[in-house]
Amino acid sequence: MTKVNILPPDVIAKIAAGEAVDRPASVVKELLENAIDAGATGIEIHLKDAGKEFIQIKDNGSGIARADLEKIFQRHATSKISAIEDLEKLLSMGFRGEALYSIAAVSDVTLSSRISQEDGWQIHIKGGIRQNLEPMALPHAGTDIKIAELFFNTPARRKFLKNNASELNQILNIVLPYTLIYPEKRFVLTHAGRTLLDLHSAPSRLDRAAAALNVDMNHFLETDQEFVEERIRVRMILGNINIQRPRRDLQFIFINNRPVESKNLSFNLNDVYKLILPPGVYGAFIVDIALDPANVDVNIHPTKREVRIKDEGRLISLLRRMVEYQLMHKGDPKHASFAHDNSCHSGESRNPVTGGLPADQLIFAPGQLQSRMSFPYTSHSRENGNPEHAVSGSPIKTFGDDNTSLVRDDNMRDFQLFGQENTLRSKFARGRFVGSFLQKFLLFEADESLLIVDQHAAQERIMFEKFRDQLEKAQVESQPMLTPLLLKLTPQEKIAWEELQEKLTTVGIETTQFDDDTIAVQTQPLLLKNIENVVRTLLAGGESPRMDHLTLARRACKASIVAGDKLDSTQADHQRKQLLECKDPFTCPHGRPTLIEVTQDFLDRQFLRS
Repeated sequence: MTKVNILPPDVIAKIAAGEAVDRPASVVKELLENAIDAGATGIEIHLKDAGKEFIQIKDNGSGIARADLEKIFQRHATSKISAIEDLEKLLSMGFRGEALYSIAAVSDVTLSSRISQEDGWQIHIKGGIRQNLEPMALPHAGTDIKIAELFFNTPARRKFLKNNASELNQILNIVLPYTLIYPEKRFVLTHAGRTLLDLHSAPSRLDRAAAALNVDMNHFLETDQEFVEERIRVRMILGNINIQRPRRDLQFIFINNRPVESKNLSFNLNDVYKLILPPGVYGAFIVDIALDPANVDVNIHPTKREVRIKDEGRLISLLRRMVEYQLMHKGDPKHASFAHDNSCHSGESRNPVTGGLPADQLIFAPGQLQSRMSFPYTSHSRENGNPEHAVSGSPIKTFGDDNTSLVRDDNMRDFQLFGQENTLRSKFARGRFVGSFLQKFLLFEADESLLIVDQHAAQERIMFEKFRDQLEKAQVESQPMLTPLLLKLTPQEKIAWEELQEKLTTVGIETTQFDDDTIAVQTQPLLLKNIENVVRTLLAGGESPRMDHLTLARRACKASIVAGDKLDSTQADHQRKQLLECKDPFTCPHGRPTLIEVTQDFLDRQFLRS
């Protein structure tokens, strides 16, 4: 009996559709690119149920002729290429001719279009089968395509779609890059009758970037440079030190006007930003690179977002020099944005530098008042739990079931057993501060061991446990800010804020809407610093049901704490005592070690001492 079957056309169509269309955002991307390729100057996108129920895209482009209406829904039907050599000079967005074929295979499609000087026509296709083709009166040239019941015949794919907030974020992540690279075009995006984006034609890319991302234009640096020998032109819009984000959501890379993903380019651009930004914080950039199309391969992935670049190393070198010069020579100092209405805080006397926190609760290294760790000298003692997750150095230390410590030395391949007084916790309790290294590691000596503490990870564990305990008891200590902090939100953050506003209140962060694009932060938890970073991290956290107490505490503390403070002996010893009070002192909330132990025996062997 034969085991090999030739798949029927309808199954082939659905499998092919899955390669190009996996969610509403995929549909929006394909149709948006078609509208751009058609030369549209105005593009409208209307959604219902985050695109799961309905997607409509209207444009005023060149339109589609009657003779081509049926062809465009056939596989690999395209007007962009006719021979393999055309791939080497490709400048259009789409070129494979798979988009409409794939979309029509898994949805109900109605497309109306008209080219100049001709009558309009409408075609209706459902599940890949044509329903009708008829004349349609249309007022002007362009195309109007409506997608209903997406994945109606592939329920397995439909059930994996996420909630509306997540799907809308994906769609915004698709649409926003095109709005940045085509400032001359008007873009409208609505959901259930509510406008999410309405960007009119802008005079420049800089104006469009400020409007689309809701960022102060004064915080951008713009540069344009052509490298004649390399046949490369680079146009950049870079955020200065005043744009600090908890994730890479304001970073865009374009090659020949196509939004692309490149881990190498992204890594190197972010590496330069480390010159001005603290760890765990990301800058903003819009980098548009014009190359010879023959030196770019955009056909390595069905979505066409990943690219392969010839002589990428040389390009990276040019980009790094450009970015470093702009950030180091053209940047501005850090600013903060506060509201001017103090009426709700009359009678309060607070420190404006620390965002409303009393100065006597904070101890900072000189000159490090902004966005740094705090060490309150009010500790709440609690019964120490059993030591858990002791973290290895060399040799590696773990805890046995009887609360004794087992030391395994990989070089000697043996084990030693110590009594309770020699557990890592007990050694750390006897530790004496002897110095610090790189303003990152604290050094303690105890008996015949050197204990090395990652001060950032340790402080994160301390703050995490305190904040988690407050959340679990619904007793988060917060304090009104001297003046509300105004945060301009991106379209994605606005959607998240509407979903998570109540969650923010539960963690002690009260926010109100200041205007259409801005919220005012009224209060902040006493335990958390850098409140802007905390809010943006929580808004970037995704789906509301997943934001439980543990997740909220992890994200809030991660966003709040910054490494790099120089601690004196008093501060270092205070952190040691606070860490010992934690239930799980030897790892940070994300699983990194807070402490490692290096024994004298290990050092003796490294120096070949008998």
